[in-house]
Amino acid sequence: MDMTKEDFIVIDGSHGEGGGQIVRTSLSLAMLTGQPVKLVNIRRGRKKPGLRPQHLTAVQACGSVCNANISGAELGGRELSFTPGTIRAGNYEFNIGTAGAATLVLQAVLPPLAKTQGESSLVVTGGTHVPWSPPFHYLAEVFLPTIYRLGNVSEASLIRWGWYPKGGGTIKLNVQPESHTDPAFLDLPFEPKNIAGISASSHLPEHIRIRQKRQLQARLKGIGLEAKIELRDVPALNPGSFIFVRVQGSGPVAGFSALGARGKPAERVADEAADALLHFLDSGATLDHHLADQVLIYLAKIPGEYRLVTSSITKHLLTNAWVIEQFLPVRFEIMGGLGEPGTVVKRDG
Repeated sequence: MDMTKEDFIVIDGSHGEGGGQIVRTSLSLAMLTGQPVKLVNIRRGRKKPGLRPQHLTAVQACGSVCNANISGAELGGRELSFTPGTIRAGNYEFNIGTAGAATLVLQAVLPPLAKTQGESSLVVTGGTHVPWSPPFHYLAEVFLPTIYRLGNVSEASLIRWGWYPKGGGTIKLNVQPESHTDPAFLDLPFEPKNIAGISASSHLPEHIRIRQKRQLQARLKGIGLEAKIELRDVPALNPGSFIFVRVQGSGPVAGFSALGARGKPAERVADEAADALLHFLDSGATLDHHLADQVLIYLAKIPGEYRLVTSSITKHLLTNAWVIEQFLPVRFEIMGGLGEPGTVVKRDG
């Protein structure tokens, strides 16, 4: 049957945070619900509005796994219509062609693929550790273990590192059918039990990653915390440096990272990650603010009322909650000011 304009849920891509997250969440939910969606004003307020390579790859990836009928999928496109078909488990490969975030492409197709009864494998080439996106280590060591508790059974492996600007990194994600759910941990007090991480670099002197490690450990030791940080010299197409620290709580897990840049001292890279970790611990929250908005779509699929406590109410969280409410019979009550610790209550109906 041909779809008319009235059959589509229309999503304003400039709403709230107004970024690519609206596109990714909308496509995931369209696939999960079978509901066609039309996106307008895509990334209207951005310096380069419309679909960029990373967003376009996400659209193409979503279209491939459900044989969707798509119009407007072009670089710079500001309107997109997406009519999903049947979601199919399988083996898929996608290449962004730039240093666009491979992790964000994977997050777009992960919820619908987990809904199938078969196993899937996804390989995405692009940026694996790049600005304004979750690095591979956050995806593998924080995000995936968290959504495992919410029913998603997935495992990620890093095939090649990819820094900005050349990219060329590759991530493989294996996705199993949905399993058990245990969302009760989302509002537990966070008590650090184990802290570990990595200080890595490519095509740079060894002292850079050593200084990153020493500074991070010194900052944490100042508040009585010990961290095991692994040093890694990793192959990549261009120079880059990175530090990541994972904190295992009594139930939840959190992660914090920073990227190096030309002229940016190694100590400042470490300080950025340390500051983020210390701010999180001071907030008394359960989930770091990145994780809070990323888990909403998984929480929305679980029947019942649940609470999560986040270190910061962000525009990303508010926007993602709004998009989900356009597709699913759920409501999010968000308590707390923008930029402050807060509580999110998810209710059905």
